[in-house]
Amino acid sequence: MHAGTSAGEPLGPASLEPPGRGREGRQRAAVLATFLAHGLLFASWTAHIPEVKAHLGLSDAALGGVLLFTPVGAVCAMLVVARLLPAFGSRRMVQASVLGYWAAAPVVGLVSSPALLAVALFAWGAFQGSLDVSMNTQATAVQHSQGRHLMPTFHGVWSIGAFIGAGIGAAAVALHVGLTAQMLVLALPIVVPILLLSPSMISDARSTEHTSAVRHRRFSRATIVLGAVVFATMLCEGASADWSAVYLRGPAHVERGISGLGYAAFAVMMAAVRLCGTRLLDRIPQERLLPLLAAFATAAMAVALTTGTAVTALVGFAALGAGTALVVPTLFSAAARLPGLGTGAGIVTVSTFGWAGFVCGPPLIGGLAGIGGLRAALALIPALTLVIALATTRVGVLSKITTGAET
Repeated sequence: MHAGTSAGEPLGPASLEPPGRGREGRQRAAVLATFLAHGLLFASWTAHIPEVKAHLGLSDAALGGVLLFTPVGAVCAMLVVARLLPAFGSRRMVQASVLGYWAAAPVVGLVSSPALLAVALFAWGAFQGSLDVSMNTQATAVQHSQGRHLMPTFHGVWSIGAFIGAGIGAAAVALHVGLTAQMLVLALPIVVPILLLSPSMISDARSTEHTSAVRHRRFSRATIVLGAVVFATMLCEGASADWSAVYLRGPAHVERGISGLGYAAFAVMMAAVRLCGTRLLDRIPQERLLPLLAAFATAAMAVALTTGTAVTALVGFAALGAGTALVVPTLFSAAARLPGLGTGAGIVTVSTFGWAGFVCGPPLIGGLAGIGGLRAALALIPALTLVIALATTRVGVLSKITTGAET
């Protein structure tokens, strides 16, 4: 049985359209292009952060405070988009969000004060969050319509886009190309294909009556459980992104030139497992696959932190990327199928939990490191992956959702 086509689950309007490989291919291409663009734009500005910091004369603490406006803007936008999605549909929201996401980025490079930078990052984060929810909502609609596990592939393409974006940003900085010029140049290959492909997306707008009916069920037990697991997953991801190089350079005693390989190993393995995710989920039930991967990450990270060597650390971060790779795409799909909730409402709630975890992870690790050292602080990661393994095994939320049962 495929994702989104469980027994007893009513098919959406899109599922009543006549079958056609060409139409389905265009739908997938439109979603893939959107995920690629989101990841590319998200990562392409990171190399410019030191330049913006120097230009505005910001301290490390001040920069950290200003950078928080991006996820704050994203979360605020998600709450608004939850109300707009049913009325306008994810197709229109993707079109509007991708234009705003691209247009807001050049403004970040034009600001002349920390206050204006905070405002620009809030706006950019708002479109980022809006596009995140809209494209995941459209992705689940396509997955349901085509009766296949497609979410891991979509998220794998996001990871590829992030790799490409990071490379573009680094090259632009090396060539002394500013953020504004870089983002303007990216318009043609990024925005135009999405606008051309987006008419092929599924129209999933619903009545406002349905919108009001689901608001009171957004924080059901099932939603909170899914959100908590995604929170733990993205906390691990954020901690890995910000602290893997610091750990390798410090407690693991590696040379500066290879300290960045920790997150590279994490990201490569995450992308690889996501791209294989469709086949894996077709062969292994998600209630078994997710705990197995999370348990693998738990064991590898525990060994890495216990031994403290560079090799085991690299293996540990790689295993962490593999072990958490399918949690977000799989649980987003589950959230979209929660009984009594619209696709957008479920994804918004779970995604908001995830963003909170991504934001909280790095400072939480830093605070714990100040108390007991970085190695002890990073022990939070295998503890959380163990929780993920247990939760996805014993709670039974995923199996109840796929059978359409109330939770």
